[in-house]
Amino acid sequence: MRRIIRFSKLFTFTAVFSTLIVIIGIAGFFVMSGFNLGVDFQAGLIQEIQFAPTAFSLTWSGRGNASISFDRSGMYIVHSGVGIESRTIQFLFSEYTTIGELTGALSEQLEGLEFDLLVPAEISSQWLVRSSQRDPRLDADIPYLVHYLDPRSEEIPIATVREALDALGQTASVQSLGQPSDRHFMIRIQDTQDEQTEAEQEIPVQEEIAEYDETAEVIDWEETIAELTDAAEFDDTDEMISEMTEEIAEAADTIRDRPAERITGVLEAFDHPDFGAGNVVVLRSDYVGSRFSRNLTDQVGILIACTLLLILAYAAIRFKLQYAVGAVLGILLDSLVIVSFVVWTRMEFNTTTIAAILTILGYSINNTIVVFDRIRENRRLYPDDVFENILDRSLTETLNRTVITTVTTMLAVLSLFIFTTGSMKDFALALLVGMTSGVYTTTFIATGIINFWEKRRLKRVREKQSAQPVKA
Repeated sequence: MRRIIRFSKLFTFTAVFSTLIVIIGIAGFFVMSGFNLGVDFQAGLIQEIQFAPTAFSLTWSGRGNASISFDRSGMYIVHSGVGIESRTIQFLFSEYTTIGELTGALSEQLEGLEFDLLVPAEISSQWLVRSSQRDPRLDADIPYLVHYLDPRSEEIPIATVREALDALGQTASVQSLGQPSDRHFMIRIQDTQDEQTEAEQEIPVQEEIAEYDETAEVIDWEETIAELTDAAEFDDTDEMISEMTEEIAEAADTIRDRPAERITGVLEAFDHPDFGAGNVVVLRSDYVGSRFSRNLTDQVGILIACTLLLILAYAAIRFKLQYAVGAVLGILLDSLVIVSFVVWTRMEFNTTTIAAILTILGYSINNTIVVFDRIRENRRLYPDDVFENILDRSLTETLNRTVITTVTTMLAVLSLFIFTTGSMKDFALALLVGMTSGVYTTTFIATGIINFWEKRRLKRVREKQSAQPVKA
């Protein structure tokens, strides 16, 4: 017969230990000045950049409009406009294998498209990098820069990027993405303009008004009105109005993109051979407003509360109320353990952290339900046995399943932690901590609460029986 492990002897100790964990977590929140919030939960900018030199520039002086786009397979030019049949011309990298062949084909097939080649013509066209920093429409005055990255390029240390961003005058979070040779980084900066935040809270429409006011400073309205007045004498009024509308939209985009361009400007001004003008590619730029970050924070609290309530209802229906309370307090402790770990290690608290917490809630409650099923089964098999013995027997019988399941899952998560970077690495680390905590809470906290509840129930029964008068 299998030897029964007396887990119940540790219930009191683990209750004290768990209380200590909660106290340390709360203390850490105040000592460490709260969470290291990611841009998801605070107003700020998140930007993905890549250090890649300029391969060539494009300008457009032909009829109509021309816009550029490309992916891993090729480059595409869309030519359209008034009185021009819209068409898309594709330049596949498999056909034009070098940058020299590609730029030559561009100028040959589109009259008015000019290029300035800045690197040797034999560089592979597969090395081109797509930038999202500016409008894809080509212009005669502002060259459109096309970048490239040699796979053999030397690594840029993340410390160097942080040093360059010191010129911003505010804290910037930098993460390295992909392989070191990719030179790919994610930068987060917080919007610390408290007065602007208060204005957004009091007057929701004010930011739109401010945007139009700033746009008015960018556009010379007197010149615009004069052009429209002159155009009224001719037949191109509609076209002129359309152009003015595009100018307003471009000016508004310029206003919104200033924080992103500020980061790029600081990096390009840094004294380093791989930085400099034209060597920084903006792959993605996202801004999170203060109102959205507050709403997201509120929604996270509601989401976790609803999850706990649903688990409470499920466990109460399937088992009994004491089982439900034990399960919810157990997974609540799992959440607090992860939060305490995030606070003390200064890991960034973002939506990935929330995903890790919810994942652990599901993983832990699954393990707890398995143990609860075995407890209920053993109570039927051994109705006269002491309840602590039933708990110890059930935990011992499910111990192999708990350990094997947890270890195999942790091996998969460990591979994520080793072979990934950035937020995925943080997600895996949080899962490793949460799964360890889940085994602990299932074994000692959830079952310990049931044991405490059962003892209280038996004590009340004995008191009630002793209070009854003895019949003569």
